[in-house]
Amino acid sequence: MKKPTNLNKFRKTKIRIKNTERGNSNSIKFGQTKIDKQANIVKNTSQERRLDQLKREP
Repeated sequence: MKKPTNLNKFRKTKIRIKNTERGNSNSIKFGQTKIDKQANIVKNTSQERRLDQLKREP
């Protein structure tokens, strides 16, 4: 005779697997790669420096 299965564990693992799959697909769809993030940081800092240089003193 087989051991009885806990339906709550089965349900929770099924939900957990579905959530990880959804998270992985969202990270591919909406996420940025590490290289993209670093490029954006470099671009933003150079733009901020440029704007700081163009500020006028009153």
